[in-house]
Amino acid sequence: MSENADEVDSGAAEGAVAGGAAVQGSAARGAGAQGPAAQGFAAQGSGAQGAAAEPAKPGSAAPAGSGAGVAAAGGGGATALPVTAAAAGGAHAGAAASAGPAGAGAGAGAPVGGGPAGGFDASAWQARQALIQQQRARAAAPAAWAVRIRPVEAAPIRTATLIAAVLAGLAAALLLGDGMGPGLLVAVLPAIAAAYFAARAAGRKARPWTVVWAVGCVALLVVPALRDSAWPATLAILSSVSLASLALHGVRTWPGVLFSPFGFVDSAVNGVGWAWTGLRSRSGGLGRDRWLPVAKAAAVALGLLVVFGTLFASADAAFADLLGDLTPEVSVGDGPVRILLFVLGAVLALAAARTTAAPLRWDRIRIAPGRARSRLEWALPLVVLNLLFAGFNAVQLAVLFGGYDKVLKSTGHRSYAEYAQQGFWQLLWATLLTLVVIALALRWAPRGGAGDRRFVRAVLGTLCALTLVVVASALRRMDFYVDAYGLTRLRVSVAAMELWLGLVLVLIMAAGVFGARWLPRAVAGSATAAVLAFGLLSPDGMVAERNVTRFQQDAKIDLAYFQSLSADAAPALDRLPEPQRSCALRGINDELAEAGDVPWYAMSLGEYRARKILRERPLKASYEDCSRLGTFGSRVEP
Repeated sequence: MSENADEVDSGAAEGAVAGGAAVQGSAARGAGAQGPAAQGFAAQGSGAQGAAAEPAKPGSAAPAGSGAGVAAAGGGGATALPVTAAAAGGAHAGAAASAGPAGAGAGAGAPVGGGPAGGFDASAWQARQALIQQQRARAAAPAAWAVRIRPVEAAPIRTATLIAAVLAGLAAALLLGDGMGPGLLVAVLPAIAAAYFAARAAGRKARPWTVVWAVGCVALLVVPALRDSAWPATLAILSSVSLASLALHGVRTWPGVLFSPFGFVDSAVNGVGWAWTGLRSRSGGLGRDRWLPVAKAAAVALGLLVVFGTLFASADAAFADLLGDLTPEVSVGDGPVRILLFVLGAVLALAAARTTAAPLRWDRIRIAPGRARSRLEWALPLVVLNLLFAGFNAVQLAVLFGGYDKVLKSTGHRSYAEYAQQGFWQLLWATLLTLVVIALALRWAPRGGAGDRRFVRAVLGTLCALTLVVVASALRRMDFYVDAYGLTRLRVSVAAMELWLGLVLVLIMAAGVFGARWLPRAVAGSATAAVLAFGLLSPDGMVAERNVTRFQQDAKIDLAYFQSLSADAAPALDRLPEPQRSCALRGINDELAEAGDVPWYAMSLGEYRARKILRERPLKASYEDCSRLGTFGSRVEP
């Protein structure tokens, strides 16, 4: 490209010396033969040189090639626009034929390329740049849904909210450093107070569903105070966070139920800035006459507590023990952990308050329904699926009412427990996939009128009813499975999940009759009830109770599995005879001994009962006796 540009520049210079401004003017006006721009810069340059050999005369036409070449040169400045000039040059050869001295003078001052019609168009270039800027701004702009869910401007934070956040941080630092227990419920109370004060400042009133979510949130936090097992306690804490998000955001749709927990992330970031702004606004008007009396009163109160508390503790041993149990133990080595817990507790309290003051409006997210299908296109796959479910359920009913022997003979299983073992998980997945099918079917269901709605209800209602039979079959299989091999954590968990899925199916059927506006909140409420019941029933205690009963019936017991159970299983295992009792409780005893003394706020009710049992009735069996009974052997779950 550089060689062609040099030829154009040289041709233009020679033409200017030999022919003067007339040739330049003729070329600038586009005098030249029409030709494609693809003829190249070398051809344009040669045309310019030809024009230089024959100076233009008044009334004579310039050669076609010269016009194109000189126009490309444009007085030495056209190298930046060679293609545009080449395409514009030679538009009309006769335009320069009548150009005399006056025409040459006019042409010399014309724009490069002959103006918008044949060369660089400044207005078009500016319009193009403006379009590019608009596209960039549109790409950088947030999505429409992100704009719709933006919260309103939060009211200034109140002093009561700030104090509650600080108390939440202190409670977390003092009560959660030794573990979860009743201290978690106590530490959450200041955060609840912070959210309440923020709600009052924002003028928000509690609705019935908000009260339900708040009560459920607090009830779920009771589970860690009652149960020593980590997995139901963790599930309860996560569910409590989800319920708190529902209560603070006040959502009622599927997007709100699913996405509201993520609002805490936004509120945690904005809550810190919100609190900092409130502190800065108060620092200007907070004089010494206001904070000094409060500081003096707090210092005097603390001094009185220390002096008289020390005197009373030294005077009475029982009061000293009580005071020692109630007072959190804080050491220098725990400093970094305590500081981290303080920050975490305060930030979470501020996030709750900020969410209450200015919640993200998740309910504004709208999910457009899919394209409505015709009845035949929509119903044919579902009807076939219903027929398949009906055939499967017919076989299950036949087996249920006395067809065991025939089934075992045809399948080659030695017992119905083996037959049931291979089918439970498949039926669980079938239930889950049925819920997915129902959701997709509702998205593309025909919506032509009342007749279509009745048709959709009939087809999907039949599918839900048949799926409930599948749920019952799965639970029946699990019952046989447990009778043969015993109850475990995994089996009780999946059985509880299967029961909840059956409840969701019932809710979907009810929504088809009474309307579906309440369905998202009802499903969330059913999940809350299931998690709460799961925690209160004590899964580890259920596992131990079922296996102890099984041992009393057929003398079968798996002592190795009991070593992984939590302290919640101690009351049931305490019913076993020796040496099975001592061997079954050995794992719990070792774990509690390793933990040492635990303060009241970090000790669950299950741990307290286990410590009491082991203190009143210590273990008697030796390590050798337990090893002979298979207590320390590896276990493979059937």
